[in-house]
Amino acid sequence: MTAQSGVLLVTGAYYPELSGAGLQTRSLVRRLNDRVAFLVLTTTTDPSLPAADTQDGIDVYRIFIDPRRWASKLLGIVRVTRAFMRASHRFSLVHLHGFSQKSILLIVLARLMRKKVAIKLTSMGGDDPLSMRARSRVSFAAFSRADAFFAVSPAFREAYDAARLPPARFHLIPNGVDVQRFRPATADEREAVRREVGIPSSSLVVLFVGFFSREKRPDVLFEAWAAIARSLAPHSFVLFVGATRSPYYEIDRELADAIRRRAAERGLAGRLRFIESTHEIERFHRAADVFVMTSVREGMPNALLEAMASGTPCIATRLAGVTDSIIEDGHNGVLVSPDDVAALSQALSAIIGRPEWAQRIGCEARRTIETRYNIERTSATYLDVYQRLMNA
Repeated sequence: MTAQSGVLLVTGAYYPELSGAGLQTRSLVRRLNDRVAFLVLTTTTDPSLPAADTQDGIDVYRIFIDPRRWASKLLGIVRVTRAFMRASHRFSLVHLHGFSQKSILLIVLARLMRKKVAIKLTSMGGDDPLSMRARSRVSFAAFSRADAFFAVSPAFREAYDAARLPPARFHLIPNGVDVQRFRPATADEREAVRREVGIPSSSLVVLFVGFFSREKRPDVLFEAWAAIARSLAPHSFVLFVGATRSPYYEIDRELADAIRRRAAERGLAGRLRFIESTHEIERFHRAADVFVMTSVREGMPNALLEAMASGTPCIATRLAGVTDSIIEDGHNGVLVSPDDVAALSQALSAIIGRPEWAQRIGCEARRTIETRYNIERTSATYLDVYQRLMNA
């Protein structure tokens, strides 16, 4: 591929900002940038970040937008259009990661300039085809003009078929994991991270990774753990890794405050640890004995895949076509119903009380990621579709 047949990646955030879409995009870039000429166009709410810089050898263009101000949004439209036009000679394919307000503008620009468009479907109930059709006629009209749709989990297939979009444009490509970065820990690595966050080496660590949002349900994990913290898990800690305070619209600041308050009331405050953000999330996975994902809505949860790659026994909410496509209950992980605190407590108790079984499902989890979700495999699939789109 030449520079003129490159790919413009469009995200809502990009490194060094932390977001699932941005980190997945960066992983893809790092695997394929010797074969694909990438550029990144992203929006940001952080005015301290440069409008243009280079990450991993590719150009990144950032458009600052203050979502609280209409003037900023309107100016953002102008800046997005200008950035697109100036770089248009360098790409022939626009790859949108998710669908947001700016996506309509970018699809119109791409069509006017005869660029191909691919959309990555990332969130059931957010940008799946049925949700898009229900949003507005304008949004769905733009959405349906894409040349390809990349779905991260089987849940999207049913919605795609129901929306009567062309079957040939659908591609199931799950999120990929760097299995070298996310791997089982050595004893020294485990000890180093625990010492850093003030957790005794002999303790059992329950890990949560994700934004403190109502959909992620960190409070459900706390309640389930608190129910057994004194009896079945007297030496356990919960390590929460994720933003608790941020202007990002999904984050609810009250959640972390409520968890801290409830922990103090029960005499458990000293057994919680909060890490607001990190660029080395793999280190915290290596400190964990069990990982818990309590979300009620996901497309393809990166944190769960990364925990499984780390060989950690995982408990996740059963989400049809999403987590149940990754985890075989009792074999490579444990599934529980969303918001079922009692069931989650029972699952935690089972893993704590059956260490040999917990180790076995952790090994099976690692094997699952190596064979089905390795970034080397998923990036090769993207490359194949890219080439077909740009050579059509």
